[in-house]
Amino acid sequence: MEVYNVTANAETFTCNAYLVVGDTTTLVDAGAWEGVVDAVRDHVDDVDRVVLTHQHPDHVAQLDAVCDAFDPDCYAYGENDRRTHAIEDGDRVVIGDDAFDVVYTPGHAGDHVSFVSEDTLFSGDVVVHDDGAFDYGSFGRTDRPGQSRERLIQSIDDLLERLPDGVEHMYSGHGEEFHGDVRDVVETALGRAQKREPKYPDEQ
Repeated sequence: MEVYNVTANAETFTCNAYLVVGDTTTLVDAGAWEGVVDAVRDHVDDVDRVVLTHQHPDHVAQLDAVCDAFDPDCYAYGENDRRTHAIEDGDRVVIGDDAFDVVYTPGHAGDHVSFVSEDTLFSGDVVVHDDGAFDYGSFGRTDRPGQSRERLIQSIDDLLERLPDGVEHMYSGHGEEFHGDVRDVVETALGRAQKREPKYPDEQ
């Protein structure tokens, strides 16, 4: 599976938007960088679908631009004018060449989902490999209105239950991609979240 972070060179705050090239060429999140359409076109001429992990602005600000440029199907848990397919926990969605299970993982966002295949995890912001707070196992912030550390903890636990042992590629919404023992990274993130220590100095 060919995966490209098409927002890697962004000069503004954005999520990682991943272009997955295959029989069903897919963009996982659209990002907030105005150059994302051109970056996608550096690799492919067309995009079959967009799948959204959640709809915070850094993940969807360029969704209209992407949809206008490529007219893809759009898969999302939460309502969106651009959504063509509603997804729910337990659904299966093809990304690239592989089928991924949809796992509902709220806490950081009420509409957050992750996508899990036999060897790959697109985790959005529920779990990340590294960020400004922690390395080797971090998680989305939960200090803003509508967010919940307790629900995030449950979501990470749910994700672990649904994560095959052979998963060795993790593409998260922020930080670096990870290749190796993904389960260990997710378990590390869960342990840190369960300690209920603030992720950021001003977090309550």
